Amino acid sequence: MSLKDRITEDMKSAMRARAADRLSALRMLLAAIKQREVDERITLDDAQIASVVEKLAKQRRDSITQFEAGGRQDLADREKFELTVLLGYLPEQADASQVEAAIEAAIAATGAAGPQDMGKVMTQVRAALAGRADMAAVSAQVKSRLAR
Repeated sequence: MSLKDRITEDMKSAMRARAADRLSALRMLLAAIKQREVDERITLDDAQIASVVEKLAKQRRDSITQFEAGGRQDLADREKFELTVLLGYLPEQADASQVEAAIEAAIAATGAAGPQDMGKVMTQVRAALAGRADMAAVSAQVKSRLAR
């Protein structure tokens, strides 16, 4: 079963269970997927759908930070719930040792010697860890590693 089919089935289950919050989050996800399909005039595969989910998860993380800074815990809680729903559709997250190994492999493969090679390294790391790690945190690790 494709990821899109799984999301659609989960949406139907949420409708039957009358889980309004979960249903809202799943509808938002399907709308984002369909929007990208219409914009690009393609049918997304599982990897592309995972990138849409990752983008929405990043937006939720940013919103949570902003809402908590603004003292709007009610809105932050709603975003946290949506984030947990979204994370259920991403592949298993890479642990710290896997991220470090991917960074080291990318540095070795590209022959990176300093901060000016960060783009090359990130291209390799992004391919290796697509959907499995927070790329902002990985980018910070790559930057500190190349600064040595």
